[in-house]
Amino acid sequence: MSGTGSIVEVSAPSARSRALAVLRVRSTALALGLLPAALAVVLVSARMTGRLAGDPWPVVTLVVCVVAALVLLVGGIFAAVVLRASPAVTPTVPLPEGSAPDLYRLVRDLADRMDVPAPSAIALTPDCDSWLEDRSHPAHRQGAVGMAGTTGPETEPGAAPVLVIGSPFLWWMRVAELRAVLAPVVAGTGPSAHPDIADARGFVRGLDAAVDVGNRRGLGWIAAAARLLLRLCRVDAAEMERGVAAAASDRAQGVDYGLRIVAQEQVGLAYAGWDRLLTRVALPAWRMGRWPAHLDAGVVSALTELSRRDRLADGFTSRLGERPACDLLERPGVVDEAASLLAARLFHGGPAEAGPDWSPVDWAAYPEEVVDRKWRTEAARLHAALDALSVPTCPGTAAVGAHASPAPAEDGFAGPTLERVLGHLTDPSGSGAAGEALAGRLSGDLAREERAAGAARPRTAKEHGGDCVPLFPLQPPRTGRDLLADHVTAMVCCAAVDSAGAAPGLDWLDGPVLLVGGARCSDLAPLVLCLVEDGDPEPLRGWLAEFGVRPEKPVRLV
Repeated sequence: MSGTGSIVEVSAPSARSRALAVLRVRSTALALGLLPAALAVVLVSARMTGRLAGDPWPVVTLVVCVVAALVLLVGGIFAAVVLRASPAVTPTVPLPEGSAPDLYRLVRDLADRMDVPAPSAIALTPDCDSWLEDRSHPAHRQGAVGMAGTTGPETEPGAAPVLVIGSPFLWWMRVAELRAVLAPVVAGTGPSAHPDIADARGFVRGLDAAVDVGNRRGLGWIAAAARLLLRLCRVDAAEMERGVAAAASDRAQGVDYGLRIVAQEQVGLAYAGWDRLLTRVALPAWRMGRWPAHLDAGVVSALTELSRRDRLADGFTSRLGERPACDLLERPGVVDEAASLLAARLFHGGPAEAGPDWSPVDWAAYPEEVVDRKWRTEAARLHAALDALSVPTCPGTAAVGAHASPAPAEDGFAGPTLERVLGHLTDPSGSGAAGEALAGRLSGDLAREERAAGAARPRTAKEHGGDCVPLFPLQPPRTGRDLLADHVTAMVCCAAVDSAGAAPGLDWLDGPVLLVGGARCSDLAPLVLCLVEDGDPEPLRGWLAEFGVRPEKPVRLV
């Protein structure tokens, strides 16, 4: 392993010069804070030697001394906050060396080949990205002791940064591809170890943390001062990071460069598949209080399906015969489960631990335990909204259109039916007024349910990693019209399952789907929109008649 001279060599001169510029901002702030004290020392010395005798110097000296004391007090408080405030740490799944010895060997071999320090530890993040993260701040060390009773090497003073790897990479990429992608990231440990760069980064992180501390009541002046210093050094700090990235990229040129170009294509593909898996597959389960326990394994199925559908990705699945990077883990399933739970916490705001109302679900059970339950829950909510709007259970004996259903029995429909929904939303004028009222009611009911669920959720102490809201929401809130369309679709699917032998299914890219005769039904959405937006039920009634779905038959709710 190289010494300090090699570390200096891998740091680009532009990065070092920018780091010095950041440190000059700190030195200037320190000098301004000490200036009144220096002036007070001069005045006191002059008074003691008799050089400033007589008025008004006694008063001037006293005022300057008071101002100097106040400035020193305020500056000392601000400096203490900057030094002691805990910088933000990305929530990750720690990966001890005992659980991934082959991965640690791969990373250390990379560091040796590039003559840079090896990362002090490895952690996983449920995202398609990789980076280095410094966790040597004393506050991180104290937090680690508080949660686990021990500290890792990454929290020791002067420790190398932690290598954070996107967990989808381990399941989708092959070992050689992962090594090529990680090379420029690992190379960043060299510039990170340079004293000037490390000092400048620590100063900027301290200012960021001070802004958070300053948001507390009565400490706004700390946040204001920290933001001012951040503005003064923002450009230099950004250029420093670009210089560090350029230096790391140059150092990694000699390690699997040709393979890295091909592997970068896999990074883009993994991001696309991971995003679809989270938004279309995982999010419906999270909303039902279930979290898919093997998201990383699911991303392989999602990307394989994407490769099959997208000609741009054609041929990428031929790599699957090579050794996957998840083989570098001792227990891939356990790691996948931990990363999946963290993904639910970050992107949905779920609890940090499994519980009776927050349980894992396997992919094989997903159609029955998530899709079917989702449809029936939404169908029940839809009929509850109709009840609240005093919509009659029996829509009447008069039917509209060529696909009209038979007249109901004398006592009306026994139970919740699709016919009730169709009759209420049918609007010959096309204004959609009934749909707007129903959509508003659904939005209010769902908002109340979410508030009640949030209030019932046990508050988890901060040290156990509980979150009340998602840190990175996947989607904006749904509109009332979107909610109504989703609920009507769910009602149609329930009717199809109960009266026409259809079944709930899982599509790796589109999430919950309806299977009719074993084949996916993909033409339902525009028919539902025609009913919801235009009040025209005829296209949907035609589809129901074609597949033998009986809208007058009651469906089973939750």
